[in-house]
Amino acid sequence: MGRGKIEIKRIENSSNRQVTYSKRKNGILKKAKEISVLCDAQVSLIIFGASGKMHEYISPSTTLIDILDKYQKASGKTLWDAKHENLSNEIDRIKKENDSMQIQLRHLKGEDITSLNYKELMGLENALDKGLNGIREKKGKILEEENKELNFLLQQHMALEGARNMHGQWI
Repeated sequence: MGRGKIEIKRIENSSNRQVTYSKRKNGILKKAKEISVLCDAQVSLIIFGASGKMHEYISPSTTLIDILDKYQKASGKTLWDAKHENLSNEIDRIKKENDSMQIQLRHLKGEDITSLNYKELMGLENALDKGLNGIREKKGKILEEENKELNFLLQQHMALEGARNMHGQWI
């Protein structure tokens, strides 16, 4: 005996809607796996629930990129273009550059330097010397400015004391 047909419309009760979503999601994921195994089909299924949570199935014999490339070729629809490919390449380049900079930063901190050869160590030493000289110059300028401010405050204080002493002599 078969099940009765239901009217396909939004389920208003949120609890019932969530239960139905969960059951039907599991059912369609199961069907995707079955058709992939039984028929040697390449299947990709992506589901986003109302909460934004993603569920997916991709046949073990393929990748999402392969499926999307096939879809793009078969449908004639452009999912991504050279601009997006360039952005992807740029992201990869920036990631590599970031990795390189992270390594350099560790070296500047004195970490992971055992793999460096003599020439690299000399370059690192020169960079550190240059950095230290810059730091010393900046500290010197800061001390000079603070000294000027202190001298100015001292002169004001001495002038004020002198005025008090002169005022005290008149009384």
